[in-house]
Amino acid sequence: MSPIGLIARDELRLMLRNRVAIVAFALLALLTLVAVTSSWAHQQAIADLRERHQHEAEHAFDAQPDRHPHRVVHYGHYIFRPLGPLAAFDPGVDAFTGNSMFLEGHRQNTANFGDVRQSSLLVRFGQLTPAFVLQVVAPLLLIFLGFGAVSRETERGTLKLLMLQGVSRGQLIGGKLVALVTVALAAALPALLGLLAIGMQPGATALPMLVIALGYVAYLALWTVLVLLVSALVRRSRDALLALLAIWAVSTVLLPRLAPDVAANLVPLENRLQTDVSIARDLRRLGDSHNPDDPHFAEFKQSLLQRYEVSRVEDLPVNFKGLLAIEGERLTSALFDQYARESYSAQERQNGIVDAFGLVSPAIALRSLSMAAAGTDFAAHRRFLEQAEAYRYRLVQRLNRMQAEDVTYADDTAIDSGADRRKRVDASNWSAMPSFAFAAPTGEALARAALPGLAVICLWLVVGAVLLVIATRRLGARR
Repeated sequence: MSPIGLIARDELRLMLRNRVAIVAFALLALLTLVAVTSSWAHQQAIADLRERHQHEAEHAFDAQPDRHPHRVVHYGHYIFRPLGPLAAFDPGVDAFTGNSMFLEGHRQNTANFGDVRQSSLLVRFGQLTPAFVLQVVAPLLLIFLGFGAVSRETERGTLKLLMLQGVSRGQLIGGKLVALVTVALAAALPALLGLLAIGMQPGATALPMLVIALGYVAYLALWTVLVLLVSALVRRSRDALLALLAIWAVSTVLLPRLAPDVAANLVPLENRLQTDVSIARDLRRLGDSHNPDDPHFAEFKQSLLQRYEVSRVEDLPVNFKGLLAIEGERLTSALFDQYARESYSAQERQNGIVDAFGLVSPAIALRSLSMAAAGTDFAAHRRFLEQAEAYRYRLVQRLNRMQAEDVTYADDTAIDSGADRRKRVDASNWSAMPSFAFAAPTGEALARAALPGLAVICLWLVVGAVLLVIATRRLGARR
């Protein structure tokens, strides 16, 4: 057997003799198993709940009696955001962004009923998921098992003995690295098997799963390199442990929580109340379709009369009130889209600042990679909001066209006792409305979105490997 293999075998044998290490590894495996099963069960329960509520909302919408179309516009409709197949591995921002939307005319609502607002306050501190275990807990195991891998040889005086026996510095570090990488792969195996089991659901694709697996393997490989690097640079094992714990605390706990606060301060974002006030102000400037003297809608009325070559709205072949509703919804929706784009732009700049922290914290880069590949990041939430708004606009405008074409202007403005009945359209129209169908991104798109995070992790790994090579060459020079 080669010297590297002998050193790796000896290191693994030493770990196996350490009862604390065995217990820690068993607890990690158990924690991973609990994380996989609980996260999967939680996500399945959420998915079933949303599907049931969506079915009830559609049934309530379809079960409406004969009504005036504009009443249906204000009756509204609920839609629920479906979960991606990999959300059980990394739920991402799902617990914070809300999972349902109420769609109605003249308004663009936000998503509501996020788990954080409905569940225990413990949800705010993060859920127990396979991604969390690999991002936060697994590096701790590698630190406690490997912090003394090299410094221990110096403290015991065995480093020089090994070198006198013909073991080179590279062989020594190589053997230690093989042993620690073996432990890292064994630690990652339960979570990766859980990822494979989660990915067996309908709709999952192999490419995002492959990127996730590569990202986490590279991340744990980075920690093995970092553990050996610190152990090679520090004289005493105790100092190596303290240094590694400080690095872990800063990179996996402090910076991931500090980065969003820094981004929020650098790129302020208006809250919902401020946005509503701004929209209401701009809506008054756009025009009021209920005001006959409003300049915009007076011009709109005149253009209709000229187009149909009539002198009164009563002579139009379509209901003028329905056409007003169509024009009003077009104007307000354009304004809503403008504010939404500004908000999305600000949030993307905030996310860009957070992602930049990945250059000093690989945990942040890994989280970006993991959420992007799982389809649970901000981009996925924005995708739902944009598709929901497009569906809302089509639904409302279809109802407005129904008012324009199926309800006469004379009936719509009548006030006699039978007018209310004549304004209604048949209830079969509601069930004929198309249901909301979320268009999920392709596996290639998810994998492509995760590549920047993977690149940062790989860059960290390359830099760490180069530093380890330099430290290896200097090993024992000052001992």
